[in-house]
Amino acid sequence: MDLAATVHLYYFQNCKMAIYIRSTSAISPQKTFGKVPFLEDPIVYTGNRLKNHEPDYTGYIDAKPLRRMSRIIKMGVAAALECLKEAGEKVPGAIITGTALGCEEDTGIFLSSIIEQQEELLQPTPFIQSTHNTVGAQIALLLNCHSYNNTFAHRGFSFENALQDAIMLLNEKEASTVLAGGIDEITDINYTIFTRFGLYKQIPVSNLDLINSETKGTIAGEGSVFFLLGNQPTTDDHAQLEGVSTYYKPVDRNEREQNILSFLASHDLSIEDIDLVITGRNGDYRSDALFNELDDSVFKNKPTINYKQLCGEYPTSSSFALWLAANIMKTGVVPPVTGHKSGSIERLKRILIYNHYLNIHHSLMLVSSA
Repeated sequence: MDLAATVHLYYFQNCKMAIYIRSTSAISPQKTFGKVPFLEDPIVYTGNRLKNHEPDYTGYIDAKPLRRMSRIIKMGVAAALECLKEAGEKVPGAIITGTALGCEEDTGIFLSSIIEQQEELLQPTPFIQSTHNTVGAQIALLLNCHSYNNTFAHRGFSFENALQDAIMLLNEKEASTVLAGGIDEITDINYTIFTRFGLYKQIPVSNLDLINSETKGTIAGEGSVFFLLGNQPTTDDHAQLEGVSTYYKPVDRNEREQNILSFLASHDLSIEDIDLVITGRNGDYRSDALFNELDDSVFKNKPTINYKQLCGEYPTSSSFALWLAANIMKTGVVPPVTGHKSGSIERLKRILIYNHYLNIHHSLMLVSSA
């Protein structure tokens, strides 16, 4: 382990983090945006690609700037503003975003125009808006927020690194609130590329049957999820974020199990203290085999639910998992569409989220009642 990794591990294992999720907002393939019932009416898709159920953006963004925004910017800005609105916060102390793919639609438009127009008379807007930090920057411009603003583009760790940065800011009292989010979109270009890599299913499947498909490939997804995090409790917090940890390419089941147990031990907990596990099963038998192994060992006899049948697979999908966990804590209800057999759990104090992206980027998040 190198010095940077050692310092990182020491910090997160020796800081007793009291980070509160004050509010959250999600634009996803489901009806999750605004004041809507909590996953009571899931949208059913048949195919291998999910598209966000988007709101009317004119209620959040003025018409003139709205025309110049690409789809991912609209989604990011609307989710961020709704998150702040729910918490009654006008300007956060910092803005941190995580995105693996960035503004790919604008990137594709600009690169295509280079070829089509033979590098002449190129429109600057797609180039300006093609960078990964465009969403965070646009949010800051609209809010007139001059505080800390950072974007992480670390593939399957993008959202987790954004959270860890937010946690450090809050613990060091550099900010009292942080607006943190994970956002990625599926475009025709990246869908075609990932299909060639064999990431998606070749045969159409219902998203609600995804977890039981047990075939090669998954379904493409996207989402824009934001959280307002604070270092002081309020009377209306959703939940508490106790910890976040990431692991790169664990070699076998023993290492994955040890990572989970070590993460819990760093918070003076054992697996017996976990009341619910949210896993990143995505319907690809190669990927889900890892979770099946854990079900027979560490997660044995633990209530387990899944979330990617609702949002699809994408690098920052763990942000949707955290949104799900926070709302379960807030409402005390586990939606049946997640695979849970009943609407509630007798004791619900801590939720463990375990996800991996392409069996390369593995992450853990620990959520507890506020």
